[in-house]
Amino acid sequence: MAEMIARRLVQSLITLLALSFITFAGLYMIGNPMEVLADESATALEIQQISERLGLDQPLYIQYMRYMGRLLSGDFGTSFVTALPVSTMLLQRLPATLEMALISIIISVGIGLPLGILAGTFPDSRFSKFASISSIFGFSLPNFWLGLMLLLVFAVQLAVFPAIGRGQTVEINGVAWSFLTWDGLTHLILPAVTLATGNLALMLRLGRAGMQEVMLLDYVKLARIKGLSPWRVVTVHALRNVMIPIVTIIGLEIGGLVSGAIITETVFAWPGIGKLLIDSINMLDRPVVIAYMMIFTFMFVTINLIVDILYIVLDPRAGTGRAS
Repeated sequence: MAEMIARRLVQSLITLLALSFITFAGLYMIGNPMEVLADESATALEIQQISERLGLDQPLYIQYMRYMGRLLSGDFGTSFVTALPVSTMLLQRLPATLEMALISIIISVGIGLPLGILAGTFPDSRFSKFASISSIFGFSLPNFWLGLMLLLVFAVQLAVFPAIGRGQTVEINGVAWSFLTWDGLTHLILPAVTLATGNLALMLRLGRAGMQEVMLLDYVKLARIKGLSPWRVVTVHALRNVMIPIVTIIGLEIGGLVSGAIITETVFAWPGIGKLLIDSINMLDRPVVIAYMMIFTFMFVTINLIVDILYIVLDPRAGTGRAS
């Protein structure tokens, strides 16, 4: 396991460096931030002074080396637009995205996985067939359309939930959280359900297919012949093997939810980091965009490493195979 972790850490470092350069070079080529930052009435001298102050007059490789040097010391740079430290801007928005992603994961795994396991345990039941059809609908619904429909029905027509915003928050160690207040929780429900629907359908389908396959294996049939209760057969003998591929998918989905909540945040005007990314791209605010990419690449790499370790815990043969 130690060898696997060390190898993954080296791969992660290479991935981070490669992505940072690709992102930096891509932003360098698609536009000149001075077109957004400089006033229309600014003279050529004023534009040159701003460019020199921000270091934009330097070649690409020099700008990149300077940025990576600051990054290694924990400095994500300063926003071109707001002149605020990028780390401050990200930390202000990150809790909103994290809590929405966390609630959506709880919904998708807590509801979709048990329903999928139940459907796979009784594959010929009407419920199983209904669950299979429902999962297809869950995959097919675009996030933006589902979010708009939820807004129309539950916020506009029924007025059960608020439409937009984050609602009342509570600060803990200087970090604002909305799920700790009733008003904030009601604001959180619709965005979280919108974000969770696709993953709920995925968990349902994976749980159903995995359980349906495992229940046909010889060791499960033997457990039934021994007279073990259906509950014990499922929870003790079948569920462990079902969870091996699902743990991998859950890990990937967590990273995907956190970094891919842009559409949902836009529909519900949720003040998260995804909306900050869109605003920064529109303003060609390079430091914010690159910091976003670096943070979430690191998050993906870390989650994948944790998933690999859990995979070995669930199936020790995986660790033996990888070490060979």
